[in-house]
Amino acid sequence: MRRTIDWTGDAVTIIDQTALPAEYRVLELRTVGELVDAVQRLAVRGAPALGAAGALGVVLATRANGDVEADADRVAQARPTAVNLSWGVSRALAKLPEGPEAVLAEALAILDEDERINREASRLAAEVVLAQCGRRPLSLLSHCNAGHLATVAWGSALGVVWHLHARGLVGSVLVDETRPLLQGARLTAWELAEAGVPYRIQPDGAAAAAMSRGLVDCVLVGADRIAANGDVANKIGTYGLAIAAKHHGIPFVVVAPSSTVDSAMPDGAGIVIEERDPGEVLSFGGTKVAPEGAEVFNPAFDVTPFELVTAVVTEQGVLSP
Repeated sequence: MRRTIDWTGDAVTIIDQTALPAEYRVLELRTVGELVDAVQRLAVRGAPALGAAGALGVVLATRANGDVEADADRVAQARPTAVNLSWGVSRALAKLPEGPEAVLAEALAILDEDERINREASRLAAEVVLAQCGRRPLSLLSHCNAGHLATVAWGSALGVVWHLHARGLVGSVLVDETRPLLQGARLTAWELAEAGVPYRIQPDGAAAAAMSRGLVDCVLVGADRIAANGDVANKIGTYGLAIAAKHHGIPFVVVAPSSTVDSAMPDGAGIVIEERDPGEVLSFGGTKVAPEGAEVFNPAFDVTPFELVTAVVTEQGVLSP
């Protein structure tokens, strides 16, 4: 499978995640505006992939003959919750005094590092899962998409599934549909099907019932920002999963690259939570499903307190708050 996001020499290429699973479509982005639009409409998404997008946005800015720092700030502010986006921008922007080629080299380094880092984080997390659950075919629960599509390559939480599946240790995966845009049903299910991993899609609201019926051995999720105390911001619905998992005595494991850790953020209370377009709730497939004038609360993320998390695992090992 090709990289989710890459550099061709004169453009950023992305797999358009709004088109899947109906169509596998690759887009070329040649301006900062096009990149910002792709980030905001979730054509490219997932914290590690957004880190690469941030760095490549700075590359595009250096080629636009405009205000590089202002354009870089536009990229960094495109989505506020995932720290990787601003991390990628800052890392590339730091090379600006050395010239555009140094900025490009830094962005390419982020691309090249991504698969290695996520393979290692998910390998370590797989060992945490086996230590918690035993070495047997496991029933896993996935929320949102933390696979290949959420990274440059390989995946974070879903990378654990790839490691365990290769060892014959995955019985099946329950896939939460996940708002916004049904990223579990559309993207995670597509990845699992491509890899030949048995799975079933379920409504988000069915997760606690599945746990109560013994259908879940472990919950695996990614993260968009991890505070210094270990609180985890992730796709909306993650907090409820963690509460249900705690109640049923089920391990809840978070997997992310260390770039997702925001050591300047003391705890989850300070994390800015993105709110999405009300239209994502008021309509489905272009058809209105709510009364005219209905008010909407549509947060894209929530924050799970560290006390509900069994382990936060990065490529550096299990995180200590």
